[in-house]
Amino acid sequence: MIRDTVPAVESAMSLPRWRSLLFVPAHAPRFVETAHERGADGLILDLEDSVPQDQKCESRRQLPESVAKVGRKGKWVLVRVNRGLRALAADLDAAVMAGVDALVLPKTDSAEWVLEIANAVSELERERNLPLGRIRFLAQIETPGALQRVAAIASAHPRMVAMALGPEDFSAAVGSAPEFDLLLTPNLSVLFAARAAGLLPLGFIGSIGEFSDTHKLREVAVHARRLGFAGALAIHPTQVTIFNEAFSPSTQEIEWAQGVLAAEEDAATRGLSAFSLNGKMIDPPVVRRAHEILALASNN
Repeated sequence: MIRDTVPAVESAMSLPRWRSLLFVPAHAPRFVETAHERGADGLILDLEDSVPQDQKCESRRQLPESVAKVGRKGKWVLVRVNRGLRALAADLDAAVMAGVDALVLPKTDSAEWVLEIANAVSELERERNLPLGRIRFLAQIETPGALQRVAAIASAHPRMVAMALGPEDFSAAVGSAPEFDLLLTPNLSVLFAARAAGLLPLGFIGSIGEFSDTHKLREVAVHARRLGFAGALAIHPTQVTIFNEAFSPSTQEIEWAQGVLAAEEDAATRGLSAFSLNGKMIDPPVVRRAHEILALASNN
């Protein structure tokens, strides 16, 4: 297999700010029409699970119009493709176009699979005179086998930008329900692999299908951010506002970070790289976290 290459100018793009990515069934005009008003950082036009088999062809045909609609107000536009070869080929042919920022790859199970898709996308970009490498990948990890290869998947190609565990499919694959005890370890595995490869880790420890209990959802989302996740995928607009808040720094965090950086500046004048603030030791890793919090706050 020949490894696809992406110019450095494209592969070195900074990570996006994806606190919330909302799935939008590509076959449902009423959802497509209003998706850009839901407040999500990005919209995922879904060609996979939410689209009935007999409506997939029409969804692909309508994709250029759908991409233009959900991309209003500067939203990130993603397209989730199918896993089967025939459907995937048709999806890529439809989705590789100007206006699409990323593809969501369901049931990703190996680095080799990511490379095959990357090669196909590059061929289409060249044929269509699109910027080579601009379309990036969000891989969904949904089986125990894929979890064993998650580090290789994360670093498989420069197009990779984010990873997320698919809690429902993963739970079904192991014959269980999407409960905390089952999902903690696989979510942490995705988190560590993504961070090690410089990708966005997306998700939370729970079922993506639970959206009516907003109090519980807010708790698990806040917990996910404390663990290190950057955002989450949503299947209902109710989840979007909660994710946007949970994956953004609080007022207290911003004030803490500002205090740390002010104290660091004072300590630097005294030749100190570690210092005490409010009874706690502050050293370079803590200062780095303060910088990250303020950077996130400025991007909200």
